Amino acid sequence: MTLTVVGPTATRTSRVLWCLEELGLSYDHQIARPHSPEINALNPLKQVPVLKDGDAVLTDSTAILYHLSDRENRLTHSPGSHARAKMDARIAFLLTELEAPLWMRSRHSYVLPKDMRHPEVFPLLEVDFKLAEEKFIRLLDGADFFGGDTFTIADIIAAHCLFWATDAHDLAETSTSYLDRMKARAAWTASQKNR
Repeated sequence: MTLTVVGPTATRTSRVLWCLEELGLSYDHQIARPHSPEINALNPLKQVPVLKDGDAVLTDSTAILYHLSDRENRLTHSPGSHARAKMDARIAFLLTELEAPLWMRSRHSYVLPKDMRHPEVFPLLEVDFKLAEEKFIRLLDGADFFGGDTFTIADIIAAHCLFWATDAHDLAETSTSYLDRMKARAAWTASQKNR
């Protein structure tokens, strides 16, 4: 069954591409921008990424990562296990705290129409990001991976957020070291080829 990822690499689509590379699954990659006719036909929210898995059309990068890792029983932990609950809690933190100021900055930089952008929020978003980064470092607690003892989809989301953050923030040494380790993975390099 052919898997097709739709969306530009320089978006959350890169999370899906990285996951597919880690899993060693073959896929096609179509570059279509948010709100383009191609995306609008696939996702009522007009957002990327989209994964076409046979007849199914899946949206939201995190939902797609869960789908792929659960389907392949890799890059995750068994549902109902303590390790899975820990990974899920880490992912919830990433999405609600670490990613939130990054997305808000993007919205007020280029996503929203110009007359709706408020760059005066940037100093507050810097504070929010730094507070979230401190929590990230506390949760990482010197470990190699963020979601447990092995590389999981939590690491894909964490590294993507930190990579995104480098556009506007200076990362702490611990975050930089973690990001460098994640970017050294062959699957990361392969997933970035169309950036």
